[in-house]
Amino acid sequence: MRMLALICLLAVPLGGCGFHPLYGDSGATAATADKLARIYVEPIPAKLGYELRNTLIDLFDSSGELAHASYRLRVVLNTKSQGVAIQNDAAITRYNDTLSVGYELVDRKGTLITKGVESGISAYNVVASPYATLVAQEDADKHAAQDIAYRIRTDLAVYFAQAAGDKQ
Repeated sequence: MRMLALICLLAVPLGGCGFHPLYGDSGATAATADKLARIYVEPIPAKLGYELRNTLIDLFDSSGELAHASYRLRVVLNTKSQGVAIQNDAAITRYNDTLSVGYELVDRKGTLITKGVESGISAYNVVASPYATLVAQEDADKHAAQDIAYRIRTDLAVYFAQAAGDKQ
């Protein structure tokens, strides 16, 4: 009982420190969600770019249509593959793919709002079947792209939340 009272007593000062959750039921959160929903994600080349774009559209809860957008998200995706496990006969048995994503958020006029870079690493093993190796690579890269999409959404949500806080 004393421990619970102590925790409650220590939690009281947190209310005045300016901390507020990014996700919740406040008006600022609804405004942030609305702004994210009005982002048009420009097409990204290649199969992995298609996956990244669709994940971003889903995370933003966007229509994916330019006509309803107030913002445009330009994304550049680069991948680099590196063998990291080599056997005595010089055969590579494991790869790391590094995905680097640069993004820029612009308004309808083309004015830069914010930009950033996110990166991730996907790892996969080389097996006897080339098809199985290809599937493993695509799956690992897909998961890395989805992780990067979540981080881009978080970056933009934080930006919009801070911008809304600056206006108050």
